[in-house]
Amino acid sequence: MRKPKKEIQLTSYDDLLGISDMASDKNDSNQMIEVALEELHAFRNHPYQVLDDDKMEETVESIKTYGVLNPGLVRPRPEGGYELISGHRRKRACELAGKTTMPVLVRNYTDDEAVIVMVDSNIQREYLRYSEKAWAYKMKMDAIRHQGTKTGESESADEVGKKAGDSGRTVQRYIRLTSLIPFLLQAVDDGKISFVNGVALSYLSREEQSWIQHCIQEKKQSVTSAMIKELRRYSAEGNLTELAVQLILGSTKPKAGKFTLPEQKIRKYFPPEYASEQIEEVILELLENWKNNRKTERV
Repeated sequence: MRKPKKEIQLTSYDDLLGISDMASDKNDSNQMIEVALEELHAFRNHPYQVLDDDKMEETVESIKTYGVLNPGLVRPRPEGGYELISGHRRKRACELAGKTTMPVLVRNYTDDEAVIVMVDSNIQREYLRYSEKAWAYKMKMDAIRHQGTKTGESESADEVGKKAGDSGRTVQRYIRLTSLIPFLLQAVDDGKISFVNGVALSYLSREEQSWIQHCIQEKKQSVTSAMIKELRRYSAEGNLTELAVQLILGSTKPKAGKFTLPEQKIRKYFPPEYASEQIEEVILELLENWKNNRKTERV
């Protein structure tokens, strides 16, 4: 009876890990081994958070009962040990479960290949913070550019988002969030600033963003879509100062009307992550623009 080829087993690991078969010629020496946890080192600038939450508890219990069902993915480190590409949560779960080793699949990826596989093997997780997805997409975009592929900006963005089913435009918007200062990016993660408003704020300089942070922290002021529009207009004209930021964020412009349409009837026209307040802001802004256009037509 003929023995199955080694490649068949490795392909099944790829399917389990959700990774693509890149650089297969370089990885003929792939092997699965049991490695001491202290020999497994986190991927440099790893964008995904490892939290001791309810899902981690479930993983710990599973490992205690069944062991590690899917091996981690690593590559050798020049200084010794291995760099984790996929399996950071499994390693933490092993620690909490009292394990001292973890099974891993060893591969000889280049830096750019490792980044792409690391992003793709985690990007389809059910719960990802905006910041995690933003930095992951940026890392993958940079890696694709380093590889020297002759594609334009939009084509590269399309390739980056393909694994998660996101369009190139969506990828570019996520990457914009990496231009936010940490305070504002955390506010987006926490839902205090919407994704759309976070993208808009990312076009301001870091100094201008720091002025906004001061207003939010010290003066407990909020940031609306209309305010951000004013901030960006002043910034584009070179007139945005710290005082101007305070005045814009401190304004309490009365609303022209109350948002009374049944929310369930109009929510279908908005992204699911939009809060009721965001929907109201968009509708009021549309009404204001419509009124301004009507005034222009009369003139």
